[in-house]
Amino acid sequence: MEYSRKLAEFCAGVSLDALPAEAVDKAKLCVLDYIANIYGSLELDAVQRVVGYYRSQACEGVSVPACGFKTSVRDAAFIGGVLAEAIEAQDGVRFGGNHPCSAVMPASLSMAEWLGLPGSRVLEAVVAGYEAANRAAAAVHPFHTLSGFLPTGTCGSFGAAAAAARLMGLDAEGTLNAMGNAGYLLPISMAEDLMGGYTVKILQGGQAAVVGIGAAGMADAGITGHPQVLEGSALGGGFTQITLRSGAEPVLDRITDGLGERYTIMDVYFKPYTACRHTHGAAQATLELMKEKAVRAADVDSVLVRTYAIASVAVGKGVPENGTFVSAQFSTPYVVAACLLDGELGPAQLTERRMADPAVMELASRVTVEMDDELNAMYPDKTASRVELTMKDGGVLTRQVDIPKGDPRDPMEAPEIMEKVKRFASLREGRDTDRIIELVMGLEKLKDVSELSAAI
Repeated sequence: MEYSRKLAEFCAGVSLDALPAEAVDKAKLCVLDYIANIYGSLELDAVQRVVGYYRSQACEGVSVPACGFKTSVRDAAFIGGVLAEAIEAQDGVRFGGNHPCSAVMPASLSMAEWLGLPGSRVLEAVVAGYEAANRAAAAVHPFHTLSGFLPTGTCGSFGAAAAAARLMGLDAEGTLNAMGNAGYLLPISMAEDLMGGYTVKILQGGQAAVVGIGAAGMADAGITGHPQVLEGSALGGGFTQITLRSGAEPVLDRITDGLGERYTIMDVYFKPYTACRHTHGAAQATLELMKEKAVRAADVDSVLVRTYAIASVAVGKGVPENGTFVSAQFSTPYVVAACLLDGELGPAQLTERRMADPAVMELASRVTVEMDDELNAMYPDKTASRVELTMKDGGVLTRQVDIPKGDPRDPMEAPEIMEKVKRFASLREGRDTDRIIELVMGLEKLKDVSELSAAI
């Protein structure tokens, strides 16, 4: 089967009129959640340094979200990708281990503003882009990440290319070339940087967005990419062939299974907390115990977090000396300590100022993470974690979360996403969040997406 061609044909034909109402509604929530992440990410010093670099090169073009200046469509999309990614509260898909928002959203909104398109076209681009990114990621999950890549950047490039091609009105062949071009240009997105806590990790969404825009633009200009970019040919050089270590095989049927009948955007989860999804069960359990049992950090002697194997490896470590906010986002000990001390896990808990507090690190040093055979047997159907708080009086408080909040099985509904926007935006002055929410929830009626860009 020509998997890449089938996917490109579908993405090129995505039409708002033919989309299920629930997919359109979910796309709106994804846009709204992206805006929340923009505001949250702007609280990080590293993000401000990225924005400052591009501000010095500003030119007439399209809006840089929430930053008060304009620049080229590619640079605006790059910054938008950083803003989607940095706070680590972006949407995601369990079945691909990826975060489609980080590449697809900035590519869609920047291109739509540049082309002067209505909100309805943005919704089409988002759905098409999520299909391309999620299905490519699903075909190589989980071995793509285990082979050293982050699918948010690699597979996100296919999503951004499909979204940009849809906005440009490219036909199926043009969309296939856009995806083929993206496969040639996409970032490696080394997982090593994430695991090491290096802040370059926050750039992967922006780079993928830029690749997608360029790939679609080159396709429109007549530049051709390999028509079997995902599955590859007998030469063995396709994306799914060269990004898996020896012995791992892609599941190519995931690229086309249920295409046009089951929309992967419906599988997207949202994050209530600003950390890796693998930490969310522990964060939720901790916060629930605090609320129900009136727990104070001062009364906690030690914490044991039992979880599944991947979580124990990926986020079971503490934050090293001079560690970054990326290290903290991927550290269950830090997440639990921050929750105990602050009663929340949002942008404020990831700032350099908060991380400099010795009390956070001292409490994190008393948090232990262990793999639990029972919880591991529940994975991947459930991403369960159990928190055991040993109190200084000798008592033990326990709470287990099997499916963290935000999963489609325990979803964050529209009012909760709206509250997330307001909460994150409250850190930025002069934001009319009610107007932003109104524009997004009526996006199909918006005649020019630049009105939304100006409001953000």
